[in-house]
Amino acid sequence: MPSAFQFQCHLVLIFLAASKGETRYLEVRDAGEDEPFLLLSDDLKRELSAGQIYRRSLRCIDMLSIEGQFTFTADQPQLHCATFFIGEPEELITIKYDFVNIDCQGGDFLKVFDGWILKGEKFPSSLDHPLTTSQRYVDFCESGNIQRSIRSSQNVAMIFFRIHQPGNGFTVTVKKNTNLFPCNVISQTPSGRFTMVIPHQHRNCSFSIIYPVVIKISDLILGHLNGLFLKKPSAGCAGVGDFVELLGGAGLDPSKLFPLADLCHSFHGSAQMKIGCDNTVLRMVSSGKHINRVTFEYHQLNLQETELIKENSIEEFCFPSI
Repeated sequence: MPSAFQFQCHLVLIFLAASKGETRYLEVRDAGEDEPFLLLSDDLKRELSAGQIYRRSLRCIDMLSIEGQFTFTADQPQLHCATFFIGEPEELITIKYDFVNIDCQGGDFLKVFDGWILKGEKFPSSLDHPLTTSQRYVDFCESGNIQRSIRSSQNVAMIFFRIHQPGNGFTVTVKKNTNLFPCNVISQTPSGRFTMVIPHQHRNCSFSIIYPVVIKISDLILGHLNGLFLKKPSAGCAGVGDFVELLGGAGLDPSKLFPLADLCHSFHGSAQMKIGCDNTVLRMVSSGKHINRVTFEYHQLNLQETELIKENSIEEFCFPSI
């Protein structure tokens, strides 16, 4: 049986795979209800192609992968609401408050979080984000007019809000900006190809794929020799300084996933791995001494592939979960 984490994320990301923010969008009703796929009307498609700003209402639980202006108006007390934003890997997300009418003194709040939180787990993890956890929250009730525009550090962000009084609400405008060196990424799709580059920066970057996948690393440049090591208690890349690790598990936070394999040295060729976990993460750790680069491709794993003879493939993991 799929985990609750996998079920929730797949409902969101299957939509994103189909839409890529252009032809469809998802409106999630309330927690526990079915999430229908809604086709954009021909009129709306013409408006978007003509460069007009896209506008629509938000629901209490919602997901956005498109730029535009979005309004939430409470029709009853809404105490546990969130909107998830996601862009392409090379995009950052800017959220701007256009209008806010909430009662901060009465217990309402409106907070932006730099990343995603699901069931208490964060992406990016605290180990991989340039800000502390408290700095990743921007509370409108504390900042007010001081900070009305917030830009994410990666391709995902979200807002939490609580509104008690019917008729109160807010309007935000969402825009996307180019990120020349994408670091932490959640993939919108179950398949793709990506090159991660860390140019002389002391930072850690994670690429998260919330599907069971076959992942193939075709090129890795770390500034030293050749080698690939399965993760064992006495093995790994400790002390190397620059390496790539593959992680798998059932949660969102990369720091809480199980380490599957370490790639400690540069190579040109192909290293393939089948990972049947709810979440697969490729994580690059960089000391800042080199220009590190890794190119990989991935596609969703199907049951038939588990029966095939492995070719240039390392260990298989997590298959009971698929």
